[in-house]
Amino acid sequence: MRLVKDLPEIFEQFSEQKRESFLEVKKYKEAGKPVIGAYCSYFPRELAMAVGAIPVGLCSSSNDTVVIAEQTLPANICPLIKSSYGFAVSDRCPFYYFSDIVVGETTCDGKKKMYELMSDFKEVYVMELPNRQSEYGLELWKKEIIRFKEYLEEYFHIVITDEMVKDAIHLSNENRRAVQRLYGLMKLDPPPMTGKELFQILYGNKYQLDLQKVPEVLDTVRERILEEYQKNPPTGRKPRILITGCPMGGDSSKIVDVIEKHGGVVVAFENCTGIKAQDRLVDEDNPDLYAALAERYLMIGCAVMTPNDNRIELLGRTIDEFHVDGVIEMILQGCHSDSIESISVRNFIHEEKHIPYMDVVTDFSQADIAQLTVRISAFLEML
Repeated sequence: MRLVKDLPEIFEQFSEQKRESFLEVKKYKEAGKPVIGAYCSYFPRELAMAVGAIPVGLCSSSNDTVVIAEQTLPANICPLIKSSYGFAVSDRCPFYYFSDIVVGETTCDGKKKMYELMSDFKEVYVMELPNRQSEYGLELWKKEIIRFKEYLEEYFHIVITDEMVKDAIHLSNENRRAVQRLYGLMKLDPPPMTGKELFQILYGNKYQLDLQKVPEVLDTVRERILEEYQKNPPTGRKPRILITGCPMGGDSSKIVDVIEKHGGVVVAFENCTGIKAQDRLVDEDNPDLYAALAERYLMIGCAVMTPNDNRIELLGRTIDEFHVDGVIEMILQGCHSDSIESISVRNFIHEEKHIPYMDVVTDFSQADIAQLTVRISAFLEML
């Protein structure tokens, strides 16, 4: 099977985007532009955009900062939390360093306690996320979003008008649609790029700070990839894999490497790195802007929700649309929510979709590469 390989500069560009944005965010700060950092897909970035701030995703997936964090935090907790705190306490993340505010959320107990410690040396605002996607939960989350809006108004001495929020909602939706259009290329069989190349684009796009340019940039990339695909169609077929589970970062992409070095191709990421964070749009026809924001964000199918029917629905739809042959779930060590929910995910994939499933428990180190290789290669051989 031959994928599109004549456009390496595109994938390299997105691979280097995070590094380039380190310098870019400094320029924004020097020009007086506020920066608001966050870790989670539940962060309503439209409100940050409405006050004229740059919303940025904070560093959270390097094994290098885990050791730093373990000088304070317990060693047996989630590596995502340890890496995040290690970056924060050591000032190794420029996005964190230049953030005026860090917005947290009550997704899991570990992160809640991390935010407590972090507030000793940074302005931290924590949103209280309901754990049920019910009418009552939606009402609570709408109030939380309004409370966050009022906090931003007071902090930045600005009045957030409905027009500001509408403009931010529209731009965010345009960005999501552009990601969806690019992502949709992987429905082609064979796909026009590898999962690693898709991951480079998705991960790098998180650090495109000029949000006005994102749709044009992604659409141009999509057109170039599709043009090359049509000109030189790939041949052959490999098992098509969907990755689900915990959020993926640079270091945890090792699973993609193992899959694609041993005969598979990753066509979809259901976790926060991929389709989960982009699948839903904010209803621009809803006159109640804060209800529209609340509904869009609360409906994200994260394992912290109980029950989590929205994740199961998204998994089923993605498996069908992307012609998935097998599912691999990545669970970070110490992530109890994803670990327990993997039982429901496995049962759904086996009993409803009738395709193979496996889970791997890992961290951000390279210590388990040999074990991952043995298990994943055996899984692919079965397919």
